[in-house]
Amino acid sequence: MDLDMASFARFSRTFRPGEIIFSEYEPGDTFYLIRSGRIKLIKNTGEFERTLDILQPAEIFGEMAILENAPRSATAIAVDQVEVLELNAQNFELLILGNPQIAIKLLRIFSKRIYDSKRRFMILTMPDPQSRIADVFLMLDETQSNIDKTSQDREFHATVEDIAHWAGMGLAETREILSRFVDQRRLEIFPDHMVVKNINGFARLVNARRNQD
Repeated sequence: MDLDMASFARFSRTFRPGEIIFSEYEPGDTFYLIRSGRIKLIKNTGEFERTLDILQPAEIFGEMAILENAPRSATAIAVDQVEVLELNAQNFELLILGNPQIAIKLLRIFSKRIYDSKRRFMILTMPDPQSRIADVFLMLDETQSNIDKTSQDREFHATVEDIAHWAGMGLAETREILSRFVDQRRLEIFPDHMVVKNINGFARLVNARRNQD
């Protein structure tokens, strides 16, 4: 996102590695745009702590507190030294009025983040690990624009760690499910990418599990 960062300097904040930016369930009236560093979003599910996402520069987080006036749905932690822009409803309105081009770009990010949040929630509600990981590949197929879709094979530039993050699962369990897909000849794993041999097969698996619910 190409923004004139000088005009945002007064909203800038810095967090150290490991520092909590906000905690799950606490009230919130701000959202954040990452200028540098990475942010980890985690959620407590009973006895376990689940990583929902690792966010990169130019991504936003915490926006649902603004859009829905709701408590924080996850905890945000700085992975690296992080610089963010901290915005609330009032100064966001000022930005919309004074910087329409910037406002349009931010609103597009809002829209994408809302879609991504809902899509990832759908993944986390899948009833078993195998269908959850299959649904991750379906999400990648839906959202990545540089994928060759001339056949049923799909090449994804994703790591095992990426798949585990999106599925909300541990690395060991993720590797086990991916190895099972390889044994079934549904998946090929290479050092820098993965190939799903028939994306429609994963779609049938996911749809069958959802229909069971």
